Amino acid sequence: MSTISDNFDRCLGDRVRAERELRGWSLSDLADHSGVSRAMIHKVERGESSPTASLLGKLCGAFGLTVSSLIARAEAGSQRLRLHADQPLWTDPETGYTRRHVSPDGSPFDIVEIALPSGAGVAYPAASFVFLRQCIWVTEGALTFVEGEMVHALKAGDCLLLGPAVDCEFRNDSDETCRYVVTLTKTG
Repeated sequence: MSTISDNFDRCLGDRVRAERELRGWSLSDLADHSGVSRAMIHKVERGESSPTASLLGKLCGAFGLTVSSLIARAEAGSQRLRLHADQPLWTDPETGYTRRHVSPDGSPFDIVEIALPSGAGVAYPAASFVFLRQCIWVTEGALTFVEGEMVHALKAGDCLLLGPAVDCEFRNDSDETCRYVVTLTKTG
């Protein structure tokens, strides 16, 4: 099984800086667009901080990218076949949630497998979803998905197509790890 090495924080930081510079943004510009402090962005760009899933969601929302795309770009690979052993696995240092990027680089959609530990939750701002269409398919356990004012209680086998972009939260209120697959397609 391939995991993203300790060196990955530096690679991810380089990619965040490259995405910011491609847009001609200063640190302050990215902070304004993402709602993440300049100081935290600077730490991420220098590889001094391992960003949480929520923080990555905010930065990616500002860039108009999926978290999976940013991670894939940080790894800088492009192949049509991505073997299980080569699928990048990232662990959120705050919640312990793991995110496996299943789909090969260059795919018109992203397939991501998530393992959300018991009691963990990850919130994303609406900006993370403005440019995406997403489906969530629960493969094991139970997932509470809060979509704005709506609360969806999903069980193994359930699949939800997300509606218009709103603040949301993926939450595991059960005693067991929840596993789910997210498919993401850019809308334009």
